[in-house]
Parts: sequence; structure tokens; C-alpha cells
Amino acid sequence: QVQLVESGGGLVQAGGSLRLSCAGSARSFSIYAMGWFRQAPGKEREFVAAISRSGGTTDYADSVKGRFTISRDNTKNMVYLQMNSLKPEDTAVYYCAADRTSSNYFARRLQRDYDYWGQGTQVTVSS
Repeated sequence: QVQLVESGGGLVQAGGSLRLSCAGSARSFSIYAMGWFRQAPGKEREFVAAISRSGGTTDYADSVKGRFTISRDNTKNMVYLQMNSLKPEDTAVYYCAADRTSSNYFARRLQRDYDYWGQGTQVTVSS
């Protein structure tokens, strides 16, 4: 089992940047593929980005491709989401999640594939 804690959210102007962090408690953090999801007010939670166990595979939603970068540091049990060129439509609560059943080279998009979730961190982008 792993506990996840997100941080780094806040208020930023459009065009600005934020870096979200997700700290995992598991001893064997590298056995989990990791993902970031977000939920805007009045909308369903959606996929943002995912990274495989070793970090060799990444995947992004079309809406953030080229602007966001997911990375991980297994020596520190950390996953990051660097968000650049932020837009008002990026405003949401951002969640990190851990996938314990993904094979080594996969980074999955479906929420049902993720077993553990953090509590979320708010990102607000003003126009």
C-alpha cells in the first residue's frame, strides 16, 4: 500500500508555470506506475499525464501535451508535474495516483487502473 501527498498548487496568472509534487510513502515506490488527473468544478475527473515505473514511458492528454511534463525520482519516492504556459482552463484540483498492476513499460490513462489516490491540490489560473 502507498500513501500519496500532493503539493505545489496555487494561484498563477495565465502563461505562468507551476510544479506539482507527489510524495509516496511506499518502500518500493518504483513498482508503481504513476499518473496525474484533474477535476474542474462541475466536471468529471480526467486524465492529465502518466509515467511508467522506471520513467521510460510517458503519456499525456492532448490538452496538455507540449505544456506539461511528468517525471519521477524513485530514489526520493517523488513524482512531479511541471506545468508551463498555463491557461484558465487548467484550473482544477490535481490528483496523483499509483497503479500497482501496470507492467513495466506502460503508463495507463484509465482511472479504474489506479489503486491509490492522493487528496489533491488546487491549481487556479487567472486570466
